[in-house]
Order: sequence, then C-alpha cells, then structure tokens
Amino acid sequence: MPVVAAKSYVEYRKDAYWVEGTRISLDSVVYAFRSGLSPESIVQSFPLLTLEQVYGAIAFYLANRVEIDSYLTAEEAAFDAMPQPLQTTDPALYNKLMVARSGSQQVGS
Repeated sequence: MPVVAAKSYVEYRKDAYWVEGTRISLDSVVYAFRSGLSPESIVQSFPLLTLEQVYGAIAFYLANRVEIDSYLTAEEAAFDAMPQPLQTTDPALYNKLMVARSGSQQVGS
C-alpha cells in the first residue's frame, strides 16, 4: 500500500494566513466558522474553496487556536487603529456603521 503524505491547507504569506493556493484568507474561514456556519455553508460563501480545504483550514485553526485568536485580535486592533475615510467624509454614516458593528459582535460573542 502506498504511503499517503499529509497535506497542508494553510500558508503564511505577506504577513497573513491564507488557505493554501488561494487568495482567501484564513480569517474569512475562521470568522464564518466562529459565527456558526457549517463547513458546507462556508463553501457556499466561498465557492472557490473545496469542502476539503475548508475542513483543513478549520482543523488548522483548532490545532492552533490560541495563536490564531491572538493573530486575529492583533489584526482587528491594527484595523481599528487605521483612520477610516468615512469618519471625516460622512461622520453620521460612520457612527451608524460602528453601532451596527458593535451589535453584530455582541450577537456572535
């Protein structure tokens, strides 16, 4: 019987984690998974991914949960620290979006 080699489903490039061989970030899969989507639903959301790739990305996340959660927290903080053009061009809309965002984060928590 031939020996089966282990596959890699996630790669680190350009200072971020990606589903290997794609332009889809691990972040996207993890956020969908953490919000309760099934792997099959994630494939429907990201049709360029196969079910195998989604399960592989989820397995990678679960095996490295502390590190990836820390990475995601750092990415969110860096994004939040960036100036948002909408803050100056349409502050009322920006405030509405921030309220909506905080409401959706509370639902997922």
